[in-house]
Amino acid sequence: MDIKKVEAYVKNKLEADKTGHDYQHIKRVVNNCKKIYENMSISDEDKNIIISAALVHDLIDYKLVDDIEKEKNKLIGLLEESNYKDSQIKEIIYIIENMSFSANIDGKKELSLLGKIVQDADRLDAIGAIGIARTFYYGGSKGHHMYDDLNKNQVRDLNKEEYLKGSTVIDHFYEKLLKIKDLMNTKEGLKITEERHKFMEEYLDNFYREVE
Repeated sequence: MDIKKVEAYVKNKLEADKTGHDYQHIKRVVNNCKKIYENMSISDEDKNIIISAALVHDLIDYKLVDDIEKEKNKLIGLLEESNYKDSQIKEIIYIIENMSFSANIDGKKELSLLGKIVQDADRLDAIGAIGIARTFYYGGSKGHHMYDDLNKNQVRDLNKEEYLKGSTVIDHFYEKLLKIKDLMNTKEGLKITEERHKFMEEYLDNFYREVE
């Protein structure tokens, strides 16, 4: 299992990204995985699957690629060339196809413990100070308005089709970011989430005060 080869491939593909899904995001997600499983009884092989899934999780993201199947085939080829077993490749592909927020809107996908750790690690990078920065960065890259009005929306429940259409940056807090705390899988992930969730609530309060 040549993780270094996979890491180099991911770095080359994503280091120039300007949507908040760059290689720095990948490194933070990998570090989050390590924090989460630090005190868990997980084999070295399973840790390698977790780290590998964290490294490649954005390579077939609809936000970044037009032809998902084409990129999926490239990824499978990369993993095969990097001496991953068929069972490991299937596990990694299943995790990254089913871990995203959008993939779970119309029905929660079942993930293994390994998948839940990667999912929590990625979600941690979507909230808190980093999450706020990434949300505005992504919204700007896609030409989204910062806000339309300030009715201080309650959490909005959208179906997948409505969610994928996109909205204002502030609306995204209510459509996704403020929901994440209640969606965490692991105790360590939830522990980290508590502080970051509170920070987002404080940020929104300040945002409203300054605009009004």
